[in-house]
Amino acid sequence: MEITTAMVKELREATAAGILDCRKALEASGGDFDKAVDYLREKGLIKAAKRMDREAKDGKVTAYIHAGGRIGVLVEVNCETDFVARTTEFQTFVSDIAMQIAAMAPKYIRREDIPAAVIAREREILRTQALEEGKPENVIDRVVDGRLEKYYKEACLLEQDFIRDEERTIEELLKEQINKLGENTIIRRFVRFELGESLGE
Repeated sequence: MEITTAMVKELREATAAGILDCRKALEASGGDFDKAVDYLREKGLIKAAKRMDREAKDGKVTAYIHAGGRIGVLVEVNCETDFVARTTEFQTFVSDIAMQIAAMAPKYIRREDIPAAVIAREREILRTQALEEGKPENVIDRVVDGRLEKYYKEACLLEQDFIRDEERTIEELLKEQINKLGENTIIRRFVRFELGESLGE
């Protein structure tokens, strides 16, 4: 069964779970709305979604140096209290995120952070590639949408597979963290340096 945008939107409005989580839940349940809600509850994603509205101003800034000083990362991850910020679990999570950024070089945290001009340019490049490959005009938009999803998965930290466990995305890891610690947790910002890269990259 094809999972439509309208189905994802309806489930998201009912549960406040993330778009990707809602799509995954609908796919896992064959499009059945009630089963999709159960799926989200079993994964603890509804509870996490409710906590994600709470303010998070405490946390930690971590530096990570990789590959003999060739790659460096600074990342800020926020939580609600200093108590949680000092826990081993939270600090391990922040270190894992810094290592992920060093290894996988995301450009953004989430797809909503990508400027419209960047998406438009990427869409145009993908469209040109599909035409040059001889794809029929009537399927070009679907091909471009599919390849754009792949671009989001590479460029957006939350959509990347976790390097320590490729069965989970960083967004799933983040929501597990929220459920485990009982506080909203936000990956606020990061910067990544690689030796020899041009400043325009």
